[in-house]
Amino acid sequence: MTVAIRLAVDAMGGDFGPRVVVPAVHDILLRHPQLEVQLYGDQAEIKKYLTDFSDDLTSRLHIHHSLESITMADSISVALRQKKQSSMRLALEAVKHKQADACVSAGNTGALMALGRMLLKTCDGIERPAIMSALPTANGACYMLDLGANVGVSAHQLYQFAQMAHVVVSSITDIQQPRIRLLNIGEEEVKGNDTIREAHQLLKNTSLNYLGFIEGNGIFADQADIVVCDGLHGNIALKTAEGVAHLFADSLKAEFSRNAFTKLMGLIAWPVLKRLKQRLNPAQHNGGPLVGLAGTVIKSHGGADREGFARALEVAIRAAEHDIPALIQGRL
Repeated sequence: MTVAIRLAVDAMGGDFGPRVVVPAVHDILLRHPQLEVQLYGDQAEIKKYLTDFSDDLTSRLHIHHSLESITMADSISVALRQKKQSSMRLALEAVKHKQADACVSAGNTGALMALGRMLLKTCDGIERPAIMSALPTANGACYMLDLGANVGVSAHQLYQFAQMAHVVVSSITDIQQPRIRLLNIGEEEVKGNDTIREAHQLLKNTSLNYLGFIEGNGIFADQADIVVCDGLHGNIALKTAEGVAHLFADSLKAEFSRNAFTKLMGLIAWPVLKRLKQRLNPAQHNGGPLVGLAGTVIKSHGGADREGFARALEVAIRAAEHDIPALIQGRL
């Protein structure tokens, strides 16, 4: 059997480690008969969750033992200098040495980006790599970058983010001409700072499907497929959206639990609420490429469940099949 794609997976990353990662790998191996997965982490911990693996799945799973792992609290300097045998680093090194086609981790985002830049470097011509992820919208999903890798950027770097995002989204989704907008404080051309307005002029003169500025409330209203911004504002927008989502869910639960009557109304409304929860489930959109690196790296949300991490693995497969770094290099 010819192995189509090889994934290097950090089994120890995220809030749950092997407890979520290994079952998700099981599901993805079932769906893709030609897939091979390399798991990096504590072998004893990983083996606890292999009971459901058939002989066929086990033959396509390779465990690489590592006692070191990078925690969410570790600084970038610790990740780079002290934990040279961490599961995250070994997974990235597999991509560097062409032993794997893509790396997937739910671990420390800053460490993953820093190690990726050190080990894989950036594509020729790319000044800064960026973190990209999908957010749920009224009619699907919107991809946003940068979400925290670059606090301050130039107009040309925003232009590069848009170019890279176009390549990724048109490759891993069915959208061939994604709608691109720049995040700003208003939609008028006079709004924003000099950097935003200069990037706007650069993007107007490309073949991209660039539609101008977008305000924060437009991100979720299906006004764009790609929203481009610097890492400071992107991360603030992302965390604000997550906070509002939690507030809405907690408030709804509290109101339906107020008394016997509201509990009854909650039971009646349960089918609708269940569909709403599924529609807005972050697991449906998990898996963000670290675009601009000269190797395919996918970041999963740290709190992803089994379904969510499997979704990140699916994104990695599609990105590896299209060789996103090569496509980015060719476009730029």
